[in-house]
Amino acid sequence: MIPTRLRLFYHLTAFAVVAVWGSTFVFTKMLLMAGLSPANIFTLRFIMAYVLLTCFEHLLSRKRGQPFLWTCGNWREELQMIGLGLTGGSLYFLCENAAMLFTTATNTSLIVCSCPLFTMLAMTLVYRDEKIAGRQLAGSVIACVGMAIVVLNGHFVLHLSPTGDLLAFGACVCWAAYSLIIKKAYNRYSTLFITRKVFFYGAVTILPYYLLVNDPLPMEVVLRRDVLLNLLFLGCVASMLCFVIWNQAISKLGAVETTNWVYFNPITTIIFARWILNEPITPYFLIGAILILSGMYMTTPKKLQ
Repeated sequence: MIPTRLRLFYHLTAFAVVAVWGSTFVFTKMLLMAGLSPANIFTLRFIMAYVLLTCFEHLLSRKRGQPFLWTCGNWREELQMIGLGLTGGSLYFLCENAAMLFTTATNTSLIVCSCPLFTMLAMTLVYRDEKIAGRQLAGSVIACVGMAIVVLNGHFVLHLSPTGDLLAFGACVCWAAYSLIIKKAYNRYSTLFITRKVFFYGAVTILPYYLLVNDPLPMEVVLRRDVLLNLLFLGCVASMLCFVIWNQAISKLGAVETTNWVYFNPITTIIFARWILNEPITPYFLIGAILILSGMYMTTPKKLQ
């Protein structure tokens, strides 16, 4: 068990990561309007994050006088890293974006943002040391309802699409699998090493997509100043820095406590959309935000309240 103050610190860092990730929807929308595809944005983000993190970790290893690791100790552990790159990177991205080709963005958001519930159930089933109290489960459900109200924003009409909804559910399963795999990876490797491998295998496993889909990278768009600045934010801050912090929080708090902060994602997205894109904030947002905050309070360990 880590000290209460340290637990509070990691909860705050997890919240900060979700706040940044909430803003990425706005910046991604701006890049899409500039002419980049979702796959282009994902690939550039992960390649940029991998190169920067590799350079940083290499310098850190030299300063500490430690060898720089390129690969894991054996092929089974390397397969774990490939699994992390797939579930936390390329496969998650493809499921989420492909879902919106068959169903609405609202359906996709509702299903994907409920991943804390799936993660909670998966961790409880697989790991005996991950026990969920009734109060935590109730709080997670309340937060999930609040998230649904925020996403629906008063438009309580859902268009069911088995293919699209199944793909969105696949993204949920990917994130839960990522949380399961990374728990095992922490037994042998550091947060920096694991995160670097996630970026590497995420970028590598997205390459077959380009062989199947005609989606060239428009360099004339990438080299524009406004596009480069957006990509630098997404690659350096939202990807490299946030993934390192998020994975460190998981290693200290556990996957369930950390992933519960995902419920805040729609809140931060709407706040940034209001600030940058001047999109309105409705009463439904306020009601949903109150429910999310109440649910998160119930899921927080009593010693932190």
